[in-house]
Amino acid sequence: MTTTRDGSRGRSAAFLALLAIVLPLLFAACSAPSAPAAQAPAAEATAAEAAAADTGSTGGTAAQAEGSGAPPNGPVRIGSKDFTEAILVAELYAQVLERAGFTVERKFNLGATPIAHAALLKGDIDLYPEYTSTGLQEVLKDTNRYDDAAAILGAVRSGYEQQFQLTWLDASPFNNTNVFATTADIAQQYGLKTISDLAAHAGDLRLGGPAEFPDRVDTQGLDAAYGGFVPKFKEFKPLGTGALRYDALQNGEVDVIVAFGTDGRIAGDKLVVLEDDKNFYPIYNIAPVVRQDTLTNNPGIADALNAVAPLLTNEVMAGLNYQVDGPEKAEPGAVLTAFLDKYAPAQ
Repeated sequence: MTTTRDGSRGRSAAFLALLAIVLPLLFAACSAPSAPAAQAPAAEATAAEAAAADTGSTGGTAAQAEGSGAPPNGPVRIGSKDFTEAILVAELYAQVLERAGFTVERKFNLGATPIAHAALLKGDIDLYPEYTSTGLQEVLKDTNRYDDAAAILGAVRSGYEQQFQLTWLDASPFNNTNVFATTADIAQQYGLKTISDLAAHAGDLRLGGPAEFPDRVDTQGLDAAYGGFVPKFKEFKPLGTGALRYDALQNGEVDVIVAFGTDGRIAGDKLVVLEDDKNFYPIYNIAPVVRQDTLTNNPGIADALNAVAPLLTNEVMAGLNYQVDGPEKAEPGAVLTAFLDKYAPAQ
């Protein structure tokens, strides 16, 4: 899907000033704690490894950015990966830039990380939303553990700037990490509150999730951290990364699913998320990855996108996902237009 819309650069200052007013109001509305609620960033591990040679992500000699970024005044070409949350965030970036006066070209639904990263390096797109730990682990091949979200962002930003002539703007606070989810009835029957509890009862339970889950590098680490439980499940059903997982859980075909922290159906289906009590999984914040030449030509991109980054909390992102993936089946463009009209209306 590729569309082009024009905006008026004269609205840029008013739009960014208004964000400074509405952001505190949004934070107040979203400050209450809530249960976390599209495909996981870590679900792309197998595909990323297979395509590493094509994208310069092997950790050896890095592929530098080719082609050229957006010229002054655009158009700015925005890409996305191929699942709901990635498309929603890319649409948010597109509408924000349009409201700030940029002309935008949408190149959404490209594929997994290796495809989007390659498009960015080739100059086919100027930016796309990516997850910090995905960039760190799957592109940079950095398996170090970092203390917090800021350290992860700093490491991935530095690595991309040095190896690829790409950079990361400010990250949003929501964390779309891997989780295990089950129904309240199953949780009560087996006493499931943590992943350690799940490991203890693996032989009694059927697990559903992405086909590659048992063989992923991060799953091997998870298995080691929790005592080798993944091969012990009564059954593993490959169900992809979309609605099939949730439908199978609700229909009693599986007992537990591999889910992702901001999936809208976690809250929509009133599921129980098991605590990662050994803190194995890293933080997956999302941020724009941008060509440095594009930013040089269009410095206002950073100002506009950094201003809206704080809007996307766990609660907000889960709600946006659910509008698209839940019963409403809303279009991402309409969802984001209504969202920005409410929290950052154009003037």
